[in-house]
Amino acid sequence: MFTGIVEELGTVAEVVDQGDAIRLTVQAATVLEGTGLGDSISVNGCCLTVSELGEGRWTADLMQETLDKTSLRGVARGDRVNLERAVTVEKRLGGHIVQGHVDGVGEVLSRTPSEHWDVVEISLPGDLDRYLVDKGSITVDGVSLTVVEAREDSFTVSLIPETLARTTLGSRRVGDLVNLEADVIAKHVEKLLGAYSPTSTSTHTPENDEEE
Repeated sequence: MFTGIVEELGTVAEVVDQGDAIRLTVQAATVLEGTGLGDSISVNGCCLTVSELGEGRWTADLMQETLDKTSLRGVARGDRVNLERAVTVEKRLGGHIVQGHVDGVGEVLSRTPSEHWDVVEISLPGDLDRYLVDKGSITVDGVSLTVVEAREDSFTVSLIPETLARTTLGSRRVGDLVNLEADVIAKHVEKLLGAYSPTSTSTHTPENDEEE
């Protein structure tokens, strides 16, 4: 589990194509502190398992499922990526609860710069719009953000100087793809309320009761 607060920008050092998988090696510093084999690190919002550790770098294996459903399928040597270690119980929850399980890939539709921040519009794939509300939370490339305006097939966010400087969102351009993860609490609420929807509730009439 993560919080969506990026700890550092890493650099892709190597991408080894294995046919139906890739081995991804990332140069990093902060996220390697206290990290061991089998630990989890979020890369652009995708939870990956550390399979190899080296001097100033670490490696993960990405299976076909990950390549099919995230923007990491297009990652290349030299790319900068957002990195965050799994949260610990003593860490402040500065963002929101993030699982590192990407729900879909969105596209940057527009950027509107102002003096101190950028307003960015991002497309919403599939039916993810039902999980978004104004002032709710969404994860974009591993960054916990507040939704400014939730629309039917897109949403907007405001990127403050800290986000622009410390994450890849500062350099994302119109047409770039980003990983999206909706708020897991919204998903649980949807499932729980679904049990009380008319389509899932059995019909009960007095005629159905057993006579004594």
